[in-house]
Parts: sequence; C-alpha cells; structure tokens
Amino acid sequence: MEKEPAPEKSPSVSTESAKDEDTTPPQQSNQNVAAKPEPESERTALQTTVLMFALCASVFLAALDVTIVTTALPTISSYFQTSAAYTWVGSGYMLSSAAATPIWGKVSDIWGRKPILLIVSAIFFLGSALSAAAININMLIAGRVVQGLGGGGLLTLVNISISDLFSMRNRAKYYGFIGMTWAFASAIGPILGGVLTEKVSWRWCFYINLPITGVAFFIIAFVLHLDTPKTPVVAGLLAVDWLGSITIAGATVMFLLGLTFGGVIHPWDSPVVLCLLIFGPLLFLVFLAIEWKVAKYPIMPLEIFANPSNIASLLGVFFHGLMMVIGSFFMPLYFQSVLGATALLSGVWLLPLALSLSVSSAGTGLYISKTGRYMDCIRAAFTFSVLGFGLLYDLPLGKTWSKIIIYQIICGLGIGPNFQSLLIALQNQVKPQQYAAVTATLGFTRNLATAIGVVVGNVVFQNSMLKQAPYLKANLSPEAAEMLSGKNAESSVFLIDKLPTLQRDIARAAYYSSLRNVWLTALAFAAAGLISCVFIKGRKLSKVHEKVETGLAAEERKARERKEAREAKTTEEKDVV
Repeated sequence: MEKEPAPEKSPSVSTESAKDEDTTPPQQSNQNVAAKPEPESERTALQTTVLMFALCASVFLAALDVTIVTTALPTISSYFQTSAAYTWVGSGYMLSSAAATPIWGKVSDIWGRKPILLIVSAIFFLGSALSAAAININMLIAGRVVQGLGGGGLLTLVNISISDLFSMRNRAKYYGFIGMTWAFASAIGPILGGVLTEKVSWRWCFYINLPITGVAFFIIAFVLHLDTPKTPVVAGLLAVDWLGSITIAGATVMFLLGLTFGGVIHPWDSPVVLCLLIFGPLLFLVFLAIEWKVAKYPIMPLEIFANPSNIASLLGVFFHGLMMVIGSFFMPLYFQSVLGATALLSGVWLLPLALSLSVSSAGTGLYISKTGRYMDCIRAAFTFSVLGFGLLYDLPLGKTWSKIIIYQIICGLGIGPNFQSLLIALQNQVKPQQYAAVTATLGFTRNLATAIGVVVGNVVFQNSMLKQAPYLKANLSPEAAEMLSGKNAESSVFLIDKLPTLQRDIARAAYYSSLRNVWLTALAFAAAGLISCVFIKGRKLSKVHEKVETGLAAEERKARERKEAREAKTTEEKDVV
C-alpha cells in the first residue's frame, strides 16, 4: 500500500489525541492531553451504542423508503385509480433526494451538524406523515418529495456526523455498520412493503417511519454532542451558495426527469426527453463554473478534483452504484420471469445477496479499523464483483439453488465492502474541513449512478427483448408476444404463468437470454470499477481525532485559503513563463 504524509492541518481544525504522533515536545503534548482529553474517550460505550442505534435507524428508514413502495404500488394505483403512482411515487422520492444531497453538506458547514441533522429528521417525519395521510395521488406524491428531501439529508448528515465523531481509523467500523444497515433495509423493503400492504394497509409503509423517526430524533437531540456554531439565521442564509444550490438542483432534476420519462412516458427521441437529457448536463457545467468563479462558499469545492486519487475514488463510487443497482433491480426480475416467483417471494430469494452484502460491509469496516488497510478491501471487492457478475451469466433456467445462492453471495461480497471503503479513501485524501463536501459529493455521485444504472439496465433488457420479438411471435399468440416484448416485458411478467406450459417455457427462455445481456453490462461496470481503483492512492489512516470547526468563521478561513492557493498558483505559473 502506498504511503504518503498525512494532510497538512488547517487552522480550522484542532487535533486532539493522547497516543498518536505530535509535533510538540512530549511534555507539552502531555499537558495538552490533560487539558483536553481524547473526544472519543469522553463518550461511554453505552452512549456510543445508543447514538449509533439512532444514526443507523435514520439510515434504515431513508434506505427503506426507496424500496418499500415497490410491492405496494399496484395497491396504491388501484386505491387512487391512477397509473401515475407507478412513475411518481417512486421517482418523486429519488428526484428530491438526489437534488438536495449536495446542498445539505454545505448547510451543515454553516450551522453545524446536529441542528441540520435534526431538521432533516423532522422533514422526513413530515413527509412520512403526509404520505400516510394522503387523500389523493397528488398529496401522496408531494409527501414522497418531502420525504426525499429529508431522506437524502439523513444519509448525508449521518456519514458527515460519523466523520466528526471518530478518528479516520476508528470511523471505518461505524461506516461498516451504516453500510450493513443500508443493505438490510434495501433488501427487506419489498418484503415489508408487501406484508404491510397485504395484512394491514399500504399507508403503514409510511406510518412505520413515524415512531422510529421520533425515537431517533430525541436520541440525537440529547446524546449527540458536537460543537454547534451560533450562526445567526440571516447571516447564515446570506452565506449559502444559493446560485450554486439552485443550479445543481435544477440540473439534477432535469437529467433525472429525462431518464424517468424516457421510454415510459415519452419516447427516448421525443423533444421533451432530449431537451431534459441535454440541458441537464449543460446546466451542471454552469454549476461547475459558478463554483469555480462566483461562489464564495461553494457547495462542491473544485479543489477536491485536483487530486487524481479523488477522481478515481468517485469513478469507483459511480461504477459501484451502477453495478449495485443492476444486481438488486434485475435479480428479482430473474426470479419472477425465469423461475416463476411472486413479487413477495422474489424479495425472500434475494436475501443471500442482501445478507452477504450486509455482513461483508460490517466486516470490512472492522478490518479497516483493525489494520488501516482500506486499499486491500477496495481491490478485493471489485475483484469479487467481476467474478460475481460474470457468474450471473451462468445462472440456471431452472431452480438450481446451489448456483443461485452461491452466485448471489459472491456478488454481495463484491458490493458490500465498497460502501465505506471508497468513502474512507476519499476522506483520507482531503483536509478535514472538506469532509462534509466530499461526503456529500460521494452521495450525489452514488444517487446519479443509481438512477442511471436502472435506465441502462432497462434499455439493455428492453432492446434484448425486442430482438426476441420474432421468436416470440412465431411461438405465441400476437397479443402475448406484444405484451412480452420491448418496453412491455417488465410490467407483463405476471402473464408468463398464465401461458400454456410449452409457451411459458419459450417466454422464460426469452427473458433468460435478455437478462444475460444485463449481467454482461453489470460485469463491464464492475471491470471499469476495478480499473479505476488502480489509480486510488493509499495512505496511512490517522488515529488522531480531528475536530472540524463549523460556522461562518471557519467558512471564511476556507475561502481565504482557497484564494491564497489560487494566487500562489498564478504567481508560480507566471514565474515559469
């Protein structure tokens, strides 16, 4: 593992440790330790456990709400007598979550982590209440959008808070628990949604959030102790990069709307979809220009991209998100279309992937905390991903459970470790006062990858099914062949079991062949991730706890440092000329 010197300490960071290296003489260092004990040691094991329970509960709910509605959508659509639920109840949450993610990190730099974490918890609670009490589809969609604003904030603020609570070396295991929680929630969501919808009511998919969010809110309020600046509301609002916030939110919404509409509401080559997919990325370029030339306190400081290792880490996050969502989205389709499982049963059959993903995530966190070797985990995980998605190509047409279970476990071992390993790699290359910015940037990248991955997988699958159309038309009725080809294939899975035995086998073979192309696509993303990790630099993980100051004074110092760095670079370039 390549080792480099630790980043230079910034004036906005105070370093406190009783054990690790210090530049001060031993006697002076001991006096400082006596005056300021190690922050992590000030918390009891019980306090840390209770606090992590609240943070994990927050992540659990934010992740759960992405998938819990999938099995409830038919019932919701029937209840409100509209098909809009299929598109907007799910995408409304993802759109607002992705758009708000970059902004929450900077807002927490201005007002502090704890108040913003409590605010996003309250927003999530409000969105859940609105969704549960919805009297029409518009109210439900509005509630889901509010939920997404809170859910995106929860995922971001929890990771940022952990970086403030623990040293770089120690935080890895806690990130592992967060990754395990996220994986478990994502897997259990469809199962829980189906049970609640069938046994109680679809509204309980949202009511279930209220008591858990309430308990987590009060635990965070009373147990989470982080320095909170007394930033005046007006001064804080004036310090927010509103132009950058509006621009990146608009760019994200436009691009994701284009992906949502394409092939579902409008054809891919329609003016609406083309405009959204073209102007969304163009607006993102405008956002980058604003961050570089206009914003005093940028949401996404561009200096983090000056380090090639950071770019490689974010590329790794992007490819990791692409392959992860393809695996979790299309494995249930394989179970339903090829093996004849119900929607609820397909969630149960996905448990080998979810459990191996969860266990490997937690185990990786513990390994990194114990050894400090995160590059081993990144490389091994992408290697397992390449192997796992390659093996999915060999999934059987029948119920050969040994292959179905083992292949999922290998995929899980490839996906799980890189939830926290890539975050550690990214944080370890920047100054501590940039933790919030890089953590929010990572979350934003993962959200985009998730949305793009679903679309890419769908396009590959639908095009493959279109190529199967002549084969289906030659062996099935015209109506059945039409329903099971192209963009109708995913929503028409339920028709397969209604076909006569011979025709059913033909339809399942068509789905099986098309899904193999999807696995090859995921394999390509896994291979790209493996290549990207070659360019990630490893460096020693510090055991020193670095308390990051927040507030306007800290933001002003960061702005001054950026200005001085640019002036120094300009002077250096002039000297060279």
